Amino acid sequence: MLTGRLCWVSLLLVLGVGSGSGGGGSRQRRLLAAKVNKHKPWIETSYHGVITENNDTVILDPPLVALDKDAPVPFAGEICAFKIHGQELPFEAVVLNKTSGEGRLRAKSPIDCELQKEYTFIIQAYDCGAGPQVTAWKKSHKAVVHIQVKDVNEFAPTFKEPAYKAVVTEGKIYDSILQVEAVDEDCSPQYSQICNYEIVTTDVPFAIDRNGNIRNTEKLSYDKQHQYEILVTAYDCGQKPAAQDTLVQVDVKPVCKPGWQDWTKRIEYQPGSGSVPLFPSIHLETCDGAVSSIQITTELQTNYIGKGCDRETYSEKSLQKLCGASSGIIDLLPSPSTTTNWTAGLLVDSSEMIFKFDGRQGAKIPDGVVPKNLTDQFTITMWMKHGPSPGVRAEKETILCNSDKTEMNRHHYALYVHNCRLVFLLRKDFDQADTFRPAEFHWKLDQICDKEWHYYVINVEFPVVTLYMDGATYEPYLVTNDWPIHPSHIAMQLTVGACWQGGEVTKPRFAQFFHGSLASLTIRPGRMDSQKVISCLQACKEGLDINSLESLGQGIKYHFNPSQSVLVMEGDDIGNINRALQKVSYINSRQFPTAGVRRLKVSSKVQCFGEDVCISIPDVDAYVMVLQAIEPQITLRGTDRFWRPAAQFESTRGVILFPDIKIVSTFTKAEAAGDLKTTAPKSAVLEEMLHNLDFCDILVLGGDLDPRQECLELNHSELHQRHLDATNSTAGYSIYGVGSMSRYEQVLHHVRYRNWQPAALEARRFRIKCSELNGRYTSNEFNLEVSVLHEVRVPDKEHVNHLVVQPPFLQSVHHPESQSSLQRSSVVPSIATVVIIISVCMLVFVVAMGVYRVRIAHQHFTQEAEAAKEAEMDWDDSALTITVNPMEKHGDPGRGEDETEEEEEEEEAEEDGSSSSSDSEGSEEEEEEEGAGRGRRGQSGARQAQLEWDDSTLPY
Repeated sequence: MLTGRLCWVSLLLVLGVGSGSGGGGSRQRRLLAAKVNKHKPWIETSYHGVITENNDTVILDPPLVALDKDAPVPFAGEICAFKIHGQELPFEAVVLNKTSGEGRLRAKSPIDCELQKEYTFIIQAYDCGAGPQVTAWKKSHKAVVHIQVKDVNEFAPTFKEPAYKAVVTEGKIYDSILQVEAVDEDCSPQYSQICNYEIVTTDVPFAIDRNGNIRNTEKLSYDKQHQYEILVTAYDCGQKPAAQDTLVQVDVKPVCKPGWQDWTKRIEYQPGSGSVPLFPSIHLETCDGAVSSIQITTELQTNYIGKGCDRETYSEKSLQKLCGASSGIIDLLPSPSTTTNWTAGLLVDSSEMIFKFDGRQGAKIPDGVVPKNLTDQFTITMWMKHGPSPGVRAEKETILCNSDKTEMNRHHYALYVHNCRLVFLLRKDFDQADTFRPAEFHWKLDQICDKEWHYYVINVEFPVVTLYMDGATYEPYLVTNDWPIHPSHIAMQLTVGACWQGGEVTKPRFAQFFHGSLASLTIRPGRMDSQKVISCLQACKEGLDINSLESLGQGIKYHFNPSQSVLVMEGDDIGNINRALQKVSYINSRQFPTAGVRRLKVSSKVQCFGEDVCISIPDVDAYVMVLQAIEPQITLRGTDRFWRPAAQFESTRGVILFPDIKIVSTFTKAEAAGDLKTTAPKSAVLEEMLHNLDFCDILVLGGDLDPRQECLELNHSELHQRHLDATNSTAGYSIYGVGSMSRYEQVLHHVRYRNWQPAALEARRFRIKCSELNGRYTSNEFNLEVSVLHEVRVPDKEHVNHLVVQPPFLQSVHHPESQSSLQRSSVVPSIATVVIIISVCMLVFVVAMGVYRVRIAHQHFTQEAEAAKEAEMDWDDSALTITVNPMEKHGDPGRGEDETEEEEEEEEAEEDGSSSSSDSEGSEEEEEEEGAGRGRRGQSGARQAQLEWDDSTLPY
């Protein structure tokens, strides 16, 4: 091969030299090329290739190789190029090895399968001709190249719709509710096809198949859920998930069921809102049923609120007064206090004053609270909640018992429960009766053991005893007679919750304990109050109401129970019934109602036209949420310390303790910031509110009152005019009754304190505390200290002045009536003299020394003018006695014309006091120089010098 190739080279060199020597060289070269490059290149007739998108390498089968039979002749046997025929093809062919003829097909730009999946074109191979300067290249035949673009999973599935909706009827199983569909933009079947769908939302009663069909896996209920929202995703066959899930909304359509529609389960009630409709949009769906008439019963369940419903929580005395009951009621279960301490050991719900008895406790009523011998007429009232007695053989459960304290075990009168029967025992003494007479009265009522609150009134008009329960009258079903009790001198013990067994036992103890709850247990000697008073005492402050009875429509019959907790309506027109129920409302008349839930139940009875089977209406179960009322802050304000002369304490009117007391109630209201964009906290604003009070207690501090020398007084007319009552004791004064704050203010303004021996008294301290709703809301503790103003006499060579020094701002006790009386007796000037003296003394400490000489010059002028004015006054005050009350206000409206002289004297004392106290040294020198010729001015200076202050006993 090497030898042959060298020969070909030598021949070409010879031909080349020859050509250069003559003009026929080019023709000779052509002839030589034709002899040398005898054959065309050869390639395969077709090629199949694969290229991955976004790649430039094409893998051909078979590989791209061109052969030439002229090989190994240089140039003629070599491959110089591959040429592709076609317009704007993104491929090119390059020669890798000319000698071997290997080539490569590659992409000139990125290939996108989504734009074109396949390419077909023609390719030819070219040899290198006869030499480097010869262009007569030979080309091969045309070969067909078919290239397939291989896809890459670059696109995620997308749903055709962003959301899907479907409506189904409850109670059915569907094979397919709806179908979702997703697509993929990839070009290959592997990546462009959706192979799977999946529900992303968990815990839903739905499933989806490979084709996107959604079905329910269980029966749907409209009552359980009206609508379902589920998320669905899709996967292509390359397991690439969808870029965004789709939302599928399935609405559950209810099967037509008869019942009430468009009502809310929770109804909020704001205190003070009045009458609030319960179901303003409610209507009845009958599903085209032929209804002839319908009866609706609306029940407000409040048996777990307070004593069966929301009632006033005032003390029993205040409530009796509010309802207009007669006076004389004795509360046997009062709020624990220093004076009523027998209930301190009982279990109590303080907000409602409900006492709970667990069968292990009782309370002794102190002697003197209830009269020992009740008359033939008296009344016992109480609230009671009682259930069935424990055990097979129930024991007596004593509510109230009056028995022997020692030695014997006789029951004089008692009220107890036995086997769900209410029994009242009344044993007369022999001195009252000596015959066989009624002694036990029995009532058998289901309400006694139904665990609900009921109001009982036992009215005794011996020998007749009548029971009133919840306003209804009940006569005893059994009355047993007994002999009177033999007279004795054994003391009696009144108890509540159990009976005292003082005899026939080794140690006196309680027995026959009560199991249940009691409240407002009272006893009142005398005739029973009217039915109106009884109804008021047990009245509920909340209940059902009907807005606009006139608009109920014709044919609607309605009926309330006595407590307005049950309303029954009946009619034959569905439209009228709907409108009637829409007007049913809840009302609570208390200013501060008990917060919490009140359950509501609406039941319906339907009658149809001649049909045995009629539609059934489910009950409506809802509730009223009574919100918490705004809590008031009760504040007592006034003068908390003052002085009065001893003579005023001894007077018949005494000293008024609270002349300027004010009772104010406020609540805190949050005020929103003006700018909604700011995050500043809401500011609190105090607003005043009006409400009632039920008691104000005035307590004596530092020891009880000594009735031999002191007392608190209040005219009963002041109480009766304002429908209030009061009790007085050595511990203080208690004003009670439901009344406005202004009424209590007016009464407190008239409370007086008297002391017949004030000489030994320095001060007395009192405390006031007021309440609303029996202590639910209480005021601050307002403390008052009143001191005795004692007179102190200081002897002098010429005069005796009685000067009593006290703090300022007290009213003057005595006023001079005439000039002659001033000359004959001690005189008490007005407050201005002492006020000016004290003010001038204070001025000494604040006046700058720089005004000293200005004051001297001004003093000369003032004293001359004063001398001229004093010369006109001819009354002598040499024996003037002054009692000073510096707490007195200067402009007292009670002053008369006689005080004009005092006012002139006050101006005179002001100027003299200023000169004598602020410029002490200068004033003394001037008085020595001008003392003889100054007249009244000199006398006034001498009088001022005689005012000696003795503060050794001054109380501060």
